[in-house]
Amino acid sequence: MKRKGGSKEPQYQIQVDNLGKLGPVEMGPTASHTWRSDPRRLLFLMSRYKFCSKLLAGKSRVLEVGCGDGFGMRILLQTVGHVHGIDFDPIFIDWAKMHAEKEGLSCSFSILDITEKAPKGSFDAACSLDLIEHIDPAKEARYWKNVSGVLKKDAPFIVGTPNIAASAHASVWSREGHINLKSADSLRDAASKVFENVFLFSMNDEVVHTGYSPMAHYLFALCTGIRKGSAA
Repeated sequence: MKRKGGSKEPQYQIQVDNLGKLGPVEMGPTASHTWRSDPRRLLFLMSRYKFCSKLLAGKSRVLEVGCGDGFGMRILLQTVGHVHGIDFDPIFIDWAKMHAEKEGLSCSFSILDITEKAPKGSFDAACSLDLIEHIDPAKEARYWKNVSGVLKKDAPFIVGTPNIAASAHASVWSREGHINLKSADSLRDAASKVFENVFLFSMNDEVVHTGYSPMAHYLFALCTGIRKGSAA
């Protein structure tokens, strides 16, 4: 129901005007499902992107590996110049591309399986949230190789993934797709094969910290300094 007239409080009129001009915000398949099934989880997802946006602030060209429907991209774009998102699932890329074009966002997309080939171009930074746990362990080395191969010298790469210690609390549909969960130690070991410097962070709900990792729900690895020969 549309109410005639403006807001009773003048400072809120811009919100009413923008709604009339731009319409309501649309969310993609993943974000819409999450909002309907577990809205608190959207806060956790947004907090992960906020963490990345803070660490990558000022970067000109950022690669997001496994961008899904592009839900978190707008948060990254608050602090970086351009984001190129890749995902192997066309239905998510199609939606993300349509939405970004409609909103006029500074981003681009391509359908690409990072375990099969690297994206074109080079990047000042990269992030990859909630992806590595879905990758066949036999193909994981190609994931690290293909991402590191398109990073500029000393460009940071942020990897985020659920902690294997928290797997008992995951939803049924999450557990079905999580075939490569890691602990803090195994995440560090995997990243250290490719990067000289690996800094680990833990996360519980929306709070990022450096506390006791076995009790964390989620893990981040901030990686820099590609080892010689690892990205060849």
